[in-house]
Amino acid sequence: MKIRSLTLLAAICTSTALMAEESVLKLEFPPPKVTSTPAPIKLPHLEAPNTPAPMIKAPADVTNVAAGKTVTSSDEWPIIGELDMITDGDKESEDGYYVELGEMQQWVQVDLEAKTEIYGIGLWHYHAQPRAYLDVIIQVSDDAEFGSGVTTIFNNDHDDSSGMGRGSDPAYIEKNHGRLIPGKKATGRYVRFYSNGNTSDGLNQYIEVEVFGRSVE
Repeated sequence: MKIRSLTLLAAICTSTALMAEESVLKLEFPPPKVTSTPAPIKLPHLEAPNTPAPMIKAPADVTNVAAGKTVTSSDEWPIIGELDMITDGDKESEDGYYVELGEMQQWVQVDLEAKTEIYGIGLWHYHAQPRAYLDVIIQVSDDAEFGSGVTTIFNNDHDDSSGMGRGSDPAYIEKNHGRLIPGKKATGRYVRFYSNGNTSDGLNQYIEVEVFGRSVE
């Protein structure tokens, strides 16, 4: 009984220490490689250049729980690439590193395999050419169909052109360092990423997504 009590106490102390110890989330990213001429970007809600990434603190046991997880999408047959490339850890922008979906609004969805408390999101669209993706919306849910219990953690659809509600987040120009987005401690098993073309063409490209969280089950 005494040994069991000591073991339980040690486990509680370890858990408490992990909760107390926090670190700032930082994305790892590839070197910049711009291979094409940028198209003019004129959006009323475009973020100012060189805006710093948000500072997001997370407990020590938070990891990228999206790594290697299953990805599905609204486009059953991507024009370029395979969906599993989106969680394979490769963030380069050359051919062979990105998935291209069709025109109009599309989404990709990651199954985290367990209900997860989310502290941050890392998102990379195509970044070999400066461009901004339109109507970028990120939602979390325990429902794979996103019919109920949906939490929106990012929405830069400033004019509700997607029909999912106006968002107050800014549009931003894609770069090699991706986009770090606060997870707001939203909980859910599935994370869905929407986009509706970009300022260079009507297609939707995804390179990598990362979800920094921990299981709450």
